[in-house]
Amino acid sequence: MNRQLLIEDAVKKINKLPDVKLQEINDFVDFLLRKIDDKIILENIQELTSKSNNFLNDEEDLYDESDLKEKF
Repeated sequence: MNRQLLIEDAVKKINKLPDVKLQEINDFVDFLLRKIDDKIILENIQELTSKSNNFLNDEEDLYDESDLKEKF
């Protein structure tokens, strides 16, 4: 089924439900939307954190093996 058919089918089923169940459906839809929003926010935070630490990858080595006084 494509998106439009699924929406139409869901609307038909919702229209058959008693009014008492409409609030429950509305709450569930809100839950699903919050879940999607939370996922997007988490992904953006992870991306920003990753980018903010990129400067550590570009850091020059301050010392090399020739700076050692004693080698083991």
